[in-house]
Amino acid sequence: MTQSAPVSPLYSRSMRAGDLLFVSGQLPLGEGVMLHPGRVGAEVTVEQAREAAALAARRCLDVVRDELGSLEEVRVVRVGGYVAAGPGFFDAPAVIDAASQFVLGELGENGHHARLAVGVASLPLNACVEVEMAVQC
Repeated sequence: MTQSAPVSPLYSRSMRAGDLLFVSGQLPLGEGVMLHPGRVGAEVTVEQAREAAALAARRCLDVVRDELGSLEEVRVVRVGGYVAAGPGFFDAPAVIDAASQFVLGELGENGHHARLAVGVASLPLNACVEVEMAVQC
């Protein structure tokens, strides 16, 4: 099944303010298909959600690359991660760790960041995770 994120005239993939670029929440979509839809701890395992979180983080860095032309001299200052949590699932940080690890793997020291990891009732398109990012450029 092919899915694509709804496009709203109110949505911007990113917004620049001075030397900061804020990347809007990215879903774990690959070639228009949602990776591991559902809620973590119910329909989705922690390992599947970690895979989805890494993909969403990659999509954030893709937006940064598209906007700035490269990832050189970029420093990630904040990652926000949202996890669709099933009943009794309380370990959103374990899922979003994979997004943080991906960023560190791509950018090394420039990938160290502050972070938010929150469990939520639902996410757009039944995504199991959504990741946003702020980078200094």
